[in-house]
Amino acid sequence: MLKVLLVDDEPFILEGLKHLIDWEQEGFEIAGTAANGLEALEFLQKKKADLIIADIKMPQMTGLELLEKIRKESISDACFVVLSGYAEFGFAQQAMQHGCTDYILKPVDREILLKMLNKVMALSSQEKSDIEKNKKMKQAYLARHIISLVQGKFDQLNLEYVREHMECTKGVRYVEIQMEEIFDEEKTSDQEMRVAQRKLYHLCMEYLKEDADLCVFDVSVNEKIYDVCFLYFDRVAKKAGMSEQDYLEHFREYLENNMNQPVIMLVGKKVQDISNIARSYGNTCMLRSFQGFRSKKQIYYYEEEVQVSPDGIVLCKESLDGLLKMIEQNNHVGIRNAVEFFYEEMGKRGICGETMTLNINYLLFQLIHLACEQDDDVNQEKILRLISESSFETGVKRGSKAHLTRFACEYADYLSQLRKNVSRGVLSMVEKEVKENFASNITLKSLSEKYYVNSAYLGQLFRKKYGQSFKDYLNNYRMEQAADYLLHTDKKIAQIAEDVGYRDLDYFVNRFIQVKGCTPAKFRKNMLQN
Repeated sequence: MLKVLLVDDEPFILEGLKHLIDWEQEGFEIAGTAANGLEALEFLQKKKADLIIADIKMPQMTGLELLEKIRKESISDACFVVLSGYAEFGFAQQAMQHGCTDYILKPVDREILLKMLNKVMALSSQEKSDIEKNKKMKQAYLARHIISLVQGKFDQLNLEYVREHMECTKGVRYVEIQMEEIFDEEKTSDQEMRVAQRKLYHLCMEYLKEDADLCVFDVSVNEKIYDVCFLYFDRVAKKAGMSEQDYLEHFREYLENNMNQPVIMLVGKKVQDISNIARSYGNTCMLRSFQGFRSKKQIYYYEEEVQVSPDGIVLCKESLDGLLKMIEQNNHVGIRNAVEFFYEEMGKRGICGETMTLNINYLLFQLIHLACEQDDDVNQEKILRLISESSFETGVKRGSKAHLTRFACEYADYLSQLRKNVSRGVLSMVEKEVKENFASNITLKSLSEKYYVNSAYLGQLFRKKYGQSFKDYLNNYRMEQAADYLLHTDKKIAQIAEDVGYRDLDYFVNRFIQVKGCTPAKFRKNMLQN
């Protein structure tokens, strides 16, 4: 409802205006009345009005003087409409020059009043739209500068803009917010992940309210990670009267409850100044890789997961290097023996806790390095994590001897595939497979097994070449075949859905609408008419 202030020194005119129309039905509410300009000023200094309807001639302060004062002193940005008689038409023209929205001649005609209110409503809607559009543009521009800082590719202009448009106090962390279940590319399409990511972003903004600018959408876009960035400053938790841990957990619970699916946070190490935020972002990238070797948590803190103690940490370098050698040689028997030797050495030295973590981290860093030497065009950290997840079995402790053995054997196979350059030609074979068997239940996993390629690596290669997941590529190809059947056969839509690989007709129709913009029936009708 838009708030209206009526200003006139004649009470019967005020009463007449109040009852002339149904204000609420038109989207307006009479917020108050005043007998002259001075009373109107008193009202405006205490309350807000969206529309002021004021008489030109009034004692103490006229409508024209009221208009000039509120515009000159920026007391109110409300639409201003003057009431005038024929003899005062010159005053009305003068009012228009001072930013008056409209004028109405006395006696007030109901239809003219309604027409004026429609005009005010349209102006208000346009103004709100412009404000919202301007706000989004400012947010997007600030986000661009923040992303430059986060990725470490910034100059003084980026830094100064962020400091000028954001309250950058000392002590800041990069926090990556993500949905736990978005990594299964076989079950979830890019579009579905993007929709979920957008919802997560809006929920973050909703929670942060006036601090919504601390939230940035899609910082890790090049890595195909559907994340939301949150720049955590100590002042945010302090303002909420919470500790850092309590604030982040409360924030995460809010997101999870509204998303109806698990939400996790990766919390980078605190840096003193926003100019060093790229270091904290690097920490979260590292945490992403190590997740597969950590106990499942809702919030991962860098300081807890990647600890390095200053007093005599023991690194079992010799046994770890022996394990790395067996992995490089793809010697599964040697890997089992090396893992056994590594755990025996740790047991003899009494290694556990953070020292154990340091040893595992050393191994993972070396494995990523080995893979990058063979192919640094894909996200090797993500592949390491996915291989770790795939080698993990229920009932086996993460990072345990059994988990490490299975992981090392699978990673050894993967490195062997990289050295043989098995990716050469495999994509063309996969493409041929889709063309010949698109109606079958083919998956990336089944194809990776058929062509002896690690599924995580094949998925990354597929994205790199086609710019989309295998599932989306397959679905889009099926849609093209469906469109061809619709044009060149008289088969029923249910039959076409089955012929291109869909057993669920509703899912097929919805997917077709997403790709083609209309239902299969309408597509067939439109194409045949054209």
